[in-house]
Amino acid sequence: MRTFLAGTKYFQLSNIFVFFGLLIVISGLYALTRNPVKKEMPSQNKKMVFKRKYWLFYTLNFLSGARRQIFVAFAVFMLVEKFEFKVETIAILFIINNIITYFTAPLIGKAINKFGERIVLSVEYCSLIIIFICYAFVEDKMIVAVLYVLDHIFFGAAMAVNTYFQKIGESKDIAPSMAVGFTINHISAVIIPVVGGALWMIDSRIPFLVGSAIALVSLLFVQFIKTKPQHP
Repeated sequence: MRTFLAGTKYFQLSNIFVFFGLLIVISGLYALTRNPVKKEMPSQNKKMVFKRKYWLFYTLNFLSGARRQIFVAFAVFMLVEKFEFKVETIAILFIINNIITYFTAPLIGKAINKFGERIVLSVEYCSLIIIFICYAFVEDKMIVAVLYVLDHIFFGAAMAVNTYFQKIGESKDIAPSMAVGFTINHISAVIIPVVGGALWMIDSRIPFLVGSAIALVSLLFVQFIKTKPQHP
């Protein structure tokens, strides 16, 4: 996506689509020659797994999907529609986010091991409450660009939801439960853009205030996490 946006400055859209289409086909053909199965992994359930004891994992995935759409859909839309950021500027922000994530993602992983999922996710959602409220009322281009980068950095903390499940889930449930979590995550990813788009037409600030409320609800549910940090 980042490379696509950057390329629009130099090439026609049709040529870019052809290039990436061929790249995807070649990647798919290469994937057919690979076998990703690891024999040392425990045997996994072949069906979708829904268990009451995983309710918090399901809930956090649903809320995470809603939070993701505020960032992916409405934050970018605000940069373009309200602040008139050009394609090149958005591409630069994407590149900055990727570079920063390269360095921050390992640090977030270490923080999860040291402090635990509850604290890391609590910091994320407390920060998002502030960021989303700022999104709703900010009027300065530089400030909103900084908020967008910070938003992306905290987005990396979502990995703590999966590490939480790895601590509470049965080994045979990992693959099917991750599939269930991914599906639940995308249920909210379908609902939020539709509802948020309707709210945007009323007032562009509403989706971000709703996002702040979602972050607050997420913060409350995160407090139910009881797993302990993993000290090396």
